[in-house]
Amino acid sequence: MKKMIVLGMGLVIALAFTSCKSSESAYKKAYEKAKQQELAEASAEEAPAAEPVVAAPVTTAPVAAAPVSVGTVREEKVELVSGNGLRAYSVVCGSFGVKANAEGLKTKLDNEGYSAKVVYNAERNMYRVVVASFDDRMQAAQARDDFKAKHPSNADFQKAWLLYNIK
Repeated sequence: MKKMIVLGMGLVIALAFTSCKSSESAYKKAYEKAKQQELAEASAEEAPAAEPVVAAPVTTAPVAAAPVSVGTVREEKVELVSGNGLRAYSVVCGSFGVKANAEGLKTKLDNEGYSAKVVYNAERNMYRVVVASFDDRMQAAQARDDFKAKHPSNADFQKAWLLYNIK
C-alpha cells in the first residue's frame, strides 16, 4: 500500500514538472508581436509630398548658446552587460527588470545609429539602457538634451537621465 502511495506521489510530481512551461517564452512572444505591430504602423504611415520652398535671404546675427542644465545625476554602481566603452557619466534612456527588454531597446537604438549599452545595477536588480557615455558631466548633459530633442514624441525618452558610475 505504501509503495502505491509513493509511486502515485512520484507520478504526480513528475507530471507537475513536465507540464510547466517557461513564462519567459510568453514575454518574448508578446515582445515580438508588439515589435512587429510597431514596424507595421511605422511603414503604414506615409510622408506627405513636400512642396518646394523658395528661400529668402538670411541675415545672421551672433547667437549665444543656450546654457545646458545638468540637473540631478544619480550615482549607482553598475557593470557593463553588453556594448562597450562605459565611462563615468552616462545618458540612461530606459530601465528594465527583465534583461530581454533592455536588450530589445538596445537593438532598436543600435539600428538608429547609436552605440547603446546595457548595464546592470545589482543593488536595485535593474538593467539600464545607456545611449551615450562620457568622461565629462557637461558633455553627458548636452548629449541627454540632444537625445530628448531628437525624440520629442517619445514620452519615455523624455525621461532620460544622467548616471554617474561609482567604481
